[in-house]
Amino acid sequence: MPASPSTARAINDRLALSLLQQEGPLTAGQLKQLTGLSRPTVADLVERLTASGLIAVVGESGEQRRGPNARLYGIVADRAYLAALDVRTDSVSVLVSDLVGRVLAEGTVPVGPEDGTTAAVEQAVALVERTVKEAEASGGGRLHTVGIGAPGLIDPATCELRDSAGLPAWHRRLVAALQERFPGARVSVENETNLAALAEQREGVARDRDTFVLLWLGDGCGAAVVLDGSLRRGASGGTGEIGFLPVPGTGALPSATDCSGGYHSLVGAAAIRELAEQCGIQPFETAAQAVEKATRTTPTPSDAPLGSEEASPEPDPGDAPRRGAGNCATSHDAPAPDRRPAPTPSSRPASALHGRPASVSSEERSGHFLDALADRIAVGVAAVVAVLDPGCVVLGGEIGPAGGAVLAARVEARLRRMSPLATEVRASALGGAAVLRGALLTARERAQDDLFAPPDR
Repeated sequence: MPASPSTARAINDRLALSLLQQEGPLTAGQLKQLTGLSRPTVADLVERLTASGLIAVVGESGEQRRGPNARLYGIVADRAYLAALDVRTDSVSVLVSDLVGRVLAEGTVPVGPEDGTTAAVEQAVALVERTVKEAEASGGGRLHTVGIGAPGLIDPATCELRDSAGLPAWHRRLVAALQERFPGARVSVENETNLAALAEQREGVARDRDTFVLLWLGDGCGAAVVLDGSLRRGASGGTGEIGFLPVPGTGALPSATDCSGGYHSLVGAAAIRELAEQCGIQPFETAAQAVEKATRTTPTPSDAPLGSEEASPEPDPGDAPRRGAGNCATSHDAPAPDRRPAPTPSSRPASALHGRPASVSSEERSGHFLDALADRIAVGVAAVVAVLDPGCVVLGGEIGPAGGAVLAARVEARLRRMSPLATEVRASALGGAAVLRGALLTARERAQDDLFAPPDR
């Protein structure tokens, strides 16, 4: 059944607006060429979009030809503003952009646990107000959409943050406070890892992938799943809660309210800091700094698991195995004839690094640390790969970009020994900016759905 004239007009308008969004200002002739529409149809849609205030003449093409130069049409970028927030447990970052994504203002404010819920919400809202006012000083738009990225589960029924004992109470209060302060704006919240994955899919290392998993490695750990181009949230919004995954090497099991016995205990920032200290990676202040320092010292990736003959000498007789996160070693069964066994995180102290500081170089310490960290990361990633077969895993958060290609190559090498499913491991290209970029992209899409829908004529 052919589309009605009004439906056809709406489709053509959205196509033209999308091209102007992606390509920048275009002439009517260029729109005709890119859309494949007839000249009269393009002339009609240009007139319609101009009358609705969505596009305007922004210049001339400058083409050397007879007659006047062709007019360039562009989106009226300051028709509305967008705000993106990255809400952490100890800070809030915000940026404000126009409709084409040009950042007009940005800022960050720390939020301490001693501030209390009310004070924390007031600080965050005040930051957004200041940033929006700074953006408004450059044009005449209004705040249309606010996109928020935060840790925790998003209820698929209400699209709100679910209550969680592990997150500060002010997170849930912030959405309502912003909606009250900006009643004309659309305010929405999304899990930070999901937003980071969307940003990597649009602007980062996963642009060539319709299916991939982003593993968030920071203070906590999580995963975002993109299958066939779509983000998957699950029945309760909990797809990717990999911190609760039971894994070997933690000495305990996670509970419904505490992931400290799960994968989080191996790859959370606290565990990585402890691992780095035991491997002698000093000095550093954060887990990401420790990983970055180690990668600078050890530029060549290695697939030799810590505990093998290639990685460390024989252990001291007194080094009895013990279990628990944060130790610089892994243990292995006897090698199979044709294939080395997969690495398993262990907590046996790394005898090569204990008691013999003079005999262990900084390069060796860095190699031991990265090997042990790759072993830990690979255990959780292998479980995800076995279930989803994504073909690509992106290491994000603070740790993934800090480790870069060096850490990614180590994890990929271990996966090749653990799984028959070919999986490429890449380091995030966007790093700490991924959540804000993802929040901005989703806010822009929501605003365009509203604003880029001219009334039928």
